Amino acid sequence: MAGALRCAALRFQGARLALDPAGALVWPDERLLVVADLHFEKGSAAAVRGLFLPPYDTGLTLGILEALLARHRPERVIALGDSFHDRGADARLSAADRARIRALTAATDWTWVAGNHDPDPAARRGGRAAEEIAVGPLLFRHAPAAGGEAGEVAGHLHPAARVVVRGRSLRRRAFACDGRRLILPAIGAFTGGLNVLDPAFRALFPGRAFHAWMLGETRVHPVRAGDLRGG
Repeated sequence: MAGALRCAALRFQGARLALDPAGALVWPDERLLVVADLHFEKGSAAAVRGLFLPPYDTGLTLGILEALLARHRPERVIALGDSFHDRGADARLSAADRARIRALTAATDWTWVAGNHDPDPAARRGGRAAEEIAVGPLLFRHAPAAGGEAGEVAGHLHPAARVVVRGRSLRRRAFACDGRRLILPAIGAFTGGLNVLDPAFRALFPGRAFHAWMLGETRVHPVRAGDLRGG
């Protein structure tokens, strides 16, 4: 029998946060849940280009979101951009998945942050659209900004981490944080991951030590930067 899910605690810019094994950020004091890079309808976008992926990614991702809302009972949800894989994703949604999205946005105060894949989140999905949103000491946006403010929380890069344990290589999606900024993993079913040792992350954490928190099946595992491996 699988063990109970356990979040990892993180103190960030004075806020007491929790990192969920599904890849979501939880701020209990604000009753806030934050997710990144859902990429609804990535499978159907690939099919249009002749790359045939199973057409179930949106349903799988919605199942993760529904479980997160049931587990944490947030009053507010922020989706950090690239929630829809492209501007045509809404038209490709099944009626059932469209209804599930509307049910989620009706159940909470939901904000769609604009991403590079979906710069114009449609109002008919429910919720509201924003370029970025500030809550207390934290600023939520899609892509991390060059020289971004302390307290920035972003997605976009789909961080992943690799470690070697007893000679076995393990690679999982991950959170990355240096105490100044926090990058969330992608939740979308067909989204890949960029190794946190990639130069794209080095530019975000210049001269500062950072940690990764790898997603496990039932818990989040903190990993020191020195234990991370490329690839």
